[in-house]
Amino acid sequence: MSSVSDRPPVAHHRPSNESLRDRLPAFPWDKLEPYKKTAAAHPGGIVDLSVGTPVDPVPELIQKALVDAADSPGYPTVWGTPALRDALTGWVERRLGARDVTHRHVLPVVGSKELVAWLPTQLGLGPGDRVAFPRLAYPTYEVGARLARAEYEAYEDPTELDPAGLKLLWLNSPSNPTGKVLSKADLTRIVAWAREHGVLVVSDECYLELGWEADPVSVLHPDVNGGSYDGLVAVHSLSKRSNLAGYRAAFVAGDPAVLGPLLEIRKHGGMMTSAPTQAAVVAALGDDEHVRVQRERYAARRTALREALLGHGFRIEHSEASLYLWATRDESCWTTVAHLADRGILVAPGDFYGPAGDHFVRVALTATDERVRTAVERLKA
Repeated sequence: MSSVSDRPPVAHHRPSNESLRDRLPAFPWDKLEPYKKTAAAHPGGIVDLSVGTPVDPVPELIQKALVDAADSPGYPTVWGTPALRDALTGWVERRLGARDVTHRHVLPVVGSKELVAWLPTQLGLGPGDRVAFPRLAYPTYEVGARLARAEYEAYEDPTELDPAGLKLLWLNSPSNPTGKVLSKADLTRIVAWAREHGVLVVSDECYLELGWEADPVSVLHPDVNGGSYDGLVAVHSLSKRSNLAGYRAAFVAGDPAVLGPLLEIRKHGGMMTSAPTQAAVVAALGDDEHVRVQRERYAARRTALREALLGHGFRIEHSEASLYLWATRDESCWTTVAHLADRGILVAPGDFYGPAGDHFVRVALTATDERVRTAVERLKA
């Protein structure tokens, strides 16, 4: 009989000294708190144009669908009901011009931010893999790479990246924060380059229905992808177009070879959209009228804020789509934030979105008509 000392040592998996939290940058919005207090102290109250959270009512037909599905005692499925998948495929074909979209080409997710933050991990990326995103971009692209321990870099033109080890290429058109729209020709060129080098393209298209001076195009359009979804995934959200930020309702569409394994992983993780929310999404995607009405609200606010900012000495770049105006006074973004906070207006500093934004601020269109009018009056004073 062997002694205890003769037995092979037991492998112990000790936790890394680095916590998950240590991988992440400081939460940027916390830096805005002192300016928020300044703006809130204004005699007329704060006009918050910073985060970009919807403020208008959820359309009644969507609320009704949610209420009608409220008696949902059982677990929902990660893939969603057949009615939800029908709604997703129908909308993708009708609104994006995609063809031959089946249930295998779509997957509901619990809000687009969750998807962006955890996609690199769910794709199995890690040390040695690279994730790339635009030079000015939504900070969660970087957060997702950090959570997965993958390398990351920002680009001006993705086709100038070194493709070696590049596993995930984020596109964002219309852009948050700049509102810039990639042309059909640019999208076609980027998709061809990515396919040539075996790089997965994930296109964040959450603002696609909010084009003002441009008509945004999806990577799922056949003119862009040649009729094939290989290596392509598009991300869409109902937060802005239907005022459903509080519902956490979004979806991805594209390559079944990517979405199939993603579905299995998300089943294990219990990443399921609630049953009432699934019913609400079916109603939302089946109705275009409420989207038109909301677009008109944002268009009027955009016109008013744009003219007021220009009159106040700002210059606006891009901003041809999305829910933001990308504005500058050619000074530090924090100087501009302080200047506007003194007038009771809170905006987002451009360096939240990358060092290239350090002389810009992002001004959201998501405030009530009354608050927008107040901001306009203060800018004219």
